[in-house]
Amino acid sequence: MSDIPPLPGLTALDGTDAHLQEVRIAGESILDGRFLRARRDQVRLPDGGTSTREYIVHPGAVVVVPLLDDGRVVLERQYRYPVGRVIVEFPAGKLDPGEAPLRCGQRELFEETGFTAREWARAGSMHLAVGYSTEVIHIYFARGLVAGTPSLDPGEFVDVFAASLDELLAWCRTGTVTDAKTLACVVHLQNMVSGGWALEWHAADAAPPAVSA
Repeated sequence: MSDIPPLPGLTALDGTDAHLQEVRIAGESILDGRFLRARRDQVRLPDGGTSTREYIVHPGAVVVVPLLDDGRVVLERQYRYPVGRVIVEFPAGKLDPGEAPLRCGQRELFEETGFTAREWARAGSMHLAVGYSTEVIHIYFARGLVAGTPSLDPGEFVDVFAASLDELLAWCRTGTVTDAKTLACVVHLQNMVSGGWALEWHAADAAPPAVSA
């Protein structure tokens, strides 16, 4: 941690978290849906008091940043019902039970875009909505793309297109791109392109992954 003394009102970062942690003391299920579950827990606060926490239990997901050989990236346009608008985003999808994140990324990229990739690199993970969801999204980059035919789920409608990094950055700046996972991936993409953040690439089978049920 930094040796610089904190400014008045700020805390020195010493690596300890005990004074911030909350402990679950009771809980109940509010909703068991087909995809999501909602819970209400009672927690003990660091000062000994108690409070209520309501949150969504999410199975986790993967987002893929597909890199074309010409420097562009593959994106999607998809209507997102909860916000009532078409959203520009990177290909992504939830983890099936017991599914490895890399496998999920390969499956989702193929199903949604038709592309497979010869090489994959893990860029990290992110918590999408820390105040009310357990969701963790794993970030993967894919390159050496090979085009194919998408295999969308019934009721899924997606436009697949390509854009340059400059175009994508402009859309982030103007508010055309508002999807949180895509905005976070753009940070990784900028730093990867600039050479600031290195990725460790691994070869992958270019054959289309099996389509999930």
